[in-house]
Amino acid sequence: MRTSPAIGFLLLLVISHGSSENSSTARGCGLDLLPQYVYLCDLDAIWGIVLEALAGAGVLTTLLLMLILLARLPCIKDKEKRSPLGMHFLFLLGTLGLFGLTFAFIIGEDELVCSARRFLWGVLFALCFSCLLAQGWRLRRLVRRGQSPSGWLLAGLPLCLSLVQAIIASEWLILTLLRERHPACAYQPMDFVMASIYVMFLMLCATAFSFFTLCGKFKKWKKNGVCLIITLFFSLLIWVAWMTMYLFGNAALHRRDRWSDPTLAIALVSSAWVFVIFHAIPEVHCTILPSQQENTPNYFDTSQPRMRETAFEEDIQLPRSYMENKAFSMDEHNAALRTAGFRNGSLGTRPSAPFRSNVYQPTEMAVVLNGGTIPTAPPSYTGRHLW
Repeated sequence: MRTSPAIGFLLLLVISHGSSENSSTARGCGLDLLPQYVYLCDLDAIWGIVLEALAGAGVLTTLLLMLILLARLPCIKDKEKRSPLGMHFLFLLGTLGLFGLTFAFIIGEDELVCSARRFLWGVLFALCFSCLLAQGWRLRRLVRRGQSPSGWLLAGLPLCLSLVQAIIASEWLILTLLRERHPACAYQPMDFVMASIYVMFLMLCATAFSFFTLCGKFKKWKKNGVCLIITLFFSLLIWVAWMTMYLFGNAALHRRDRWSDPTLAIALVSSAWVFVIFHAIPEVHCTILPSQQENTPNYFDTSQPRMRETAFEEDIQLPRSYMENKAFSMDEHNAALRTAGFRNGSLGTRPSAPFRSNVYQPTEMAVVLNGGTIPTAPPSYTGRHLW
């Protein structure tokens, strides 16, 4: 009985300690979660959870599109659709990186996270806009000439253009981190925007080049040009919005420290979803769609008699001696009906006046109505047989 007060005191300490921990942790997160990852589950800061869900859905959608292209790769035989596959994979890879980089702006800052933000932001966007620029070049060639550039050129152009932004970002990090000994997270918003000037140049070039995809005689590729224009138009709007808010809006509202990361994360997610919806999905659908077959001959088009004769020769497989008969005519419609009447047991033993002859001349229509075989002359017909 003497130990009961001590046990009660210990229980009171545990309960009070647990309640103090629960009050200090964010609502919706566990007790052992590091403070750096609080925004991934904090119900009081719902922006992190929403952006996390959108980025996760974007990652799954992008991976699904890449798997579809890989699965249908052996079935793509058209040269114009097979040549840009490397460019499409690079674009999907860049879009996948944008969705993944969103998580770096949701979690807390440290040296590694800030370095990844500053380097990957410009490089990933440069890769995506370089692919869109190469797509505009490809569509311009297809619309005007009906031929696509080679796959090596379409894949090499985005890699070379994005390499320039990689050099710019690396130089920025080297100068600020190694030479000036600044922390990775100690940078001004204007410096972050100035490091993306080359990305803006690529975006403007791709937008200007996209309008040339609507001028040409091959109209079936103009739909892809319209999708490209829509993609770049919404990308321009997003970039104008996030730069205005990031540079001036947050400071005017006295929310620069709290709203800077959400602004950049929203720009990443929205840009990546624009790339997926208006460019990646239409291009993947156009790539895996079977190519249109050549126009089949119209058997009822009298303006092309040679096409009709050739088609009937292949389908009916007439004897060679019959095909060499120059008396075969396309205009003997009445004689064809009369021959069909002989086959069905109806009367009609004399040919019409314009076609009286000592030679029985079956017509094309007579052969078709007779089941593909050569009709013979009726017993009442006094002419001699051709064969």
